[in-house]
Amino acid sequence: MRLKNRKLIQLKKAADSSLPPGRASSKTLEILRYVGPGLFVTVGFIDPGNWATNMAAGADYGYKLLWVVTLSTAMLILLQHNAAHLGIATGLCIAEGAGKYFKRLTALLFIGTAMLASVATALAEILGAAIGLQMLFKLPISIGAVITSLFAALMLVSNSYKRLEMWIIGFVSLIGISFLFELSVIDIKWDEALRGCFIPQFPTGSITVIMGVLGAVVMPHNLFLHSEVIQSRKWNLKGDEVIKKQLKYEFMDTITAMVIGWIINSAMIVVAASVFNGRGIAVTELQQAQAALRPIVGGAAALIFALALLAAGLASSVTAAMAGGSILAGLYQKPLEVTDTHTRTGVGVTLLGALIIIFLLKDPFKGMLWSQIALSVQLPWTIFGLIYLTSSKKVMGKYVNSTINKISLILMAAIVTALNVILIIDSI
Repeated sequence: MRLKNRKLIQLKKAADSSLPPGRASSKTLEILRYVGPGLFVTVGFIDPGNWATNMAAGADYGYKLLWVVTLSTAMLILLQHNAAHLGIATGLCIAEGAGKYFKRLTALLFIGTAMLASVATALAEILGAAIGLQMLFKLPISIGAVITSLFAALMLVSNSYKRLEMWIIGFVSLIGISFLFELSVIDIKWDEALRGCFIPQFPTGSITVIMGVLGAVVMPHNLFLHSEVIQSRKWNLKGDEVIKKQLKYEFMDTITAMVIGWIINSAMIVVAASVFNGRGIAVTELQQAQAALRPIVGGAAALIFALALLAAGLASSVTAAMAGGSILAGLYQKPLEVTDTHTRTGVGVTLLGALIIIFLLKDPFKGMLWSQIALSVQLPWTIFGLIYLTSSKKVMGKYVNSTINKISLILMAAIVTALNVILIIDSI
């Protein structure tokens, strides 16, 4: 009887292993439960601010600054994973962690600079969508900015995280396909592009653009947003096994999403380098970049450029507003919830603050460039705050940062801080 039972068990195991489709399907469905937040925040670093800095980098310096995107993306993977790590292990976003574990004055300063970063981010996003609307429909920038802000507010009011994730993934896909098309219709010096991706160069006068590209890729509000979206799923309440599984799948999700962002950002610089730099065309506004594309690579490329810019602006305006709402709500230990006063205030400050600055701007393109530099200047605050939280056993428990992770994060923060000091000296 025992032999018979043992034989049945062996047969059952063999049968289970002989059902790869079912197993594969089950495994795929399980992975899909855990992924999504990475692509949700990807749109934040392929936003119109990136378009402005990447177009300037490619037009002014050719392929020479592609390495900044590579370095920034490598830094971003570790930082975004660390922000998600906080949300998964503790159920807190960065803002909630700051409100709970920082001294009150420190928390207020930390959250205050983060809110300013969200406003700077929203400024670039709203401006980008408004410029896209102007390219397509000849709308004034001010009207396009108001339409974009209303769109972002309505999306937040009427959609859940899951629905927003689907919208954002759709926008990211559209932007990616658009730049694949752009690359297919231009002549590229691939040997120069490959060297530019991995060999650091500092052309004369390039430090401002380098800092702009860095600030446009490694964005403070994205770190806050990633931890918020992750913690909203409350994995920390489901036990150690689920937490460990989520940390593994989230890292895969983050790497995949950040690599997609790296490809799109690099494609922007390659397009600008190939189309504008070789012809000595300096890009001082995105409208000019689109107009210059038309006679060089055709009307279809110019139209797709405008559509992709609009998609990037609309999607990233939503995530910037979400980040602002999350940051302010987190200070008061509240979740991101549109019915909550703190969230609504954060969203309102982000969108209205950006709109007011837009109405005062004389040069939208320069405004977008300087908004990205402002993000880079704020970035060390966010990184050091994140390191403090994720390296504290009081906050993280057994999921505290390893020594290697802590050293890597501190080194990263030191690099960003040093680049900021160089920027200040260069400006003086």
